[in-house]
Amino acid sequence: MKIIILGAGRVGESVAESLVSEQNDITVIDQDPARLRLLEDRLDLRGVVGNGIQPSVLQEAGARDADMVIACAAADESNLVVCKIAHDVFNVPSTIARLRSPEFVEGDELLGKNGFSVDHVICPEESVTRYIHQLISYPEALQVVEFSQKRACLIVVRAAHGGSLVGHTIGEFKERFPHAQMRVVALYRLDTEMEATKTTRILAGDELFVLADAQKIRPVLGAIHKIDKPVQRLMIAGGGRVGLRLARSLVGQCEVKIIERDKKRCEYLASQLPSSMLILNGDGADEDLLLEENVGSMDMFLALTSDDEDNIMSAMLAKRLGAGRVMALINRRAYADMMQGSTIDIAISPAQTVIGELLTHLRRGDVAAVHSLRRGAAEALEGIARGDFKTSKLVGRRIEEIKLPKGTRIGAIVRGKGRDLEVLMPHHDTLIEADDHIIIFIPNKRLVREVEKLFQVSATFFG
Repeated sequence: MKIIILGAGRVGESVAESLVSEQNDITVIDQDPARLRLLEDRLDLRGVVGNGIQPSVLQEAGARDADMVIACAAADESNLVVCKIAHDVFNVPSTIARLRSPEFVEGDELLGKNGFSVDHVICPEESVTRYIHQLISYPEALQVVEFSQKRACLIVVRAAHGGSLVGHTIGEFKERFPHAQMRVVALYRLDTEMEATKTTRILAGDELFVLADAQKIRPVLGAIHKIDKPVQRLMIAGGGRVGLRLARSLVGQCEVKIIERDKKRCEYLASQLPSSMLILNGDGADEDLLLEENVGSMDMFLALTSDDEDNIMSAMLAKRLGAGRVMALINRRAYADMMQGSTIDIAISPAQTVIGELLTHLRRGDVAAVHSLRRGAAEALEGIARGDFKTSKLVGRRIEEIKLPKGTRIGAIVRGKGRDLEVLMPHHDTLIEADDHIIIFIPNKRLVREVEKLFQVSATFFG
């Protein structure tokens, strides 16, 4: 696809990096020539210097032939105007805007074709908040992603000493927990993918990717990683956009303390949050303050400031002082890769949390959801089987008859609608039916195009 990206900031750069790796034709517009030169030197893309809201700049970027415009500039108004011009002047088929303001919601008439012509909205802050919320709900997990109206879950979890599955093979899991609806779709040991078969023995420290019925996920997690107690006490360092959004979402759920360096921001936070939440004016990396506020009694510590180094230092300090589980918001990919699985339990990359949302709109075939895994190296894709035996590569065929790219695995099938919705763990003889939602684990993004072709029906299908 030919894609124009407005903005070469952290989000725009991560989006460009992800899309270039899939052999798309990418052009990035930014007003900073030095930043564009760095991108052009590192990635196979073209940079155009200028203000993207000017039609002449979009023209130079190739908007006449573009398939999509992704507006990732810092200002909402710039992104809205660019989408409007791209649609009205250049007839670009698809537009995506990064919008921070909660006033703009995808599907609103204001964003429709008679408004700003925004087809899809992405909000990194909202995506990060949702991502963290899932990790608070499942404190044993390293990552949680949902499919099919939240009925199926893919959870990444590290096998812990004392877990019921540790020391046993994957095949023995069914014998020990016959009612657990789950499938291990991938296993990584010391950052290397291992073959996940019935005879594979789970060792402490292994990273498991488990697909399961969301309603039965608790016993599955308990078998792999001793169930942690629910998060009751939580400390947040940083009361910016993400910190405030998260605190609002946790009202009434647990005890929350927020440390914020800026006094005026503290006053604003106090006006926006209930009095039960304690707002502290101070530095999240201040050892005396953390000790005074009993950071060692916290079930979870979250470093969510806008400074990577501050987040890393405060999270590491909180862990040393006894906090149960620590997470840090880290924008720089190199830092995030380096810190993941270290003293810091989870390094959260804002850009990576929105990549999946973007990829869903880029995938060919009938794709319902895409989630980026292992910091962008792998993917989990939910596609819908359409057509019939003649027009589809899936419908009417058994699992063993489907020609999957090497290394990819079907983890679950979600079948039915409404109350009749069920999550199936497929076997070799499971028959794919029309409208089945099929969740596939893809260990390498180079295989994505082959997987997409499975969900494309032939030209004779008109359903």
